[in-house]
Amino acid sequence: MADNMDIRKESEMEGGEEVYSKAVRAGRRTYFFDVKATRNDDYFLTITESRKKQNKDGSFIYDKHKLYLYKEDFAKFSDGLEEVISYIKEHKPEFFMQQENGYDSDAVTVDDEFERL
Repeated sequence: MADNMDIRKESEMEGGEEVYSKAVRAGRRTYFFDVKATRNDDYFLTITESRKKQNKDGSFIYDKHKLYLYKEDFAKFSDGLEEVISYIKEHKPEFFMQQENGYDSDAVTVDDEFERL
């Protein structure tokens, strides 16, 4: 019973009716872009990163991080994201060529390197 209450509280806190959703799989990570509507029909965006991790006992868990983006920040967020992506494309174009040639899910990732430390 406590688990159901926790789930309900989480969904109530998150709020909003789902209007549109896009999942992007990228190796061991999945990104969820969810457009939701408030009761006043304002939109907001939740961006969730979900990473599959293995416990020491061999079982798997999903580590999730969520970002909420509200309508008043859409333009600035979009401009900032576009600017940093352009910077990366200019200085590290090979990062985008890898994706154009097919994503290599067996490649060593930043997460793999970080976990080795």
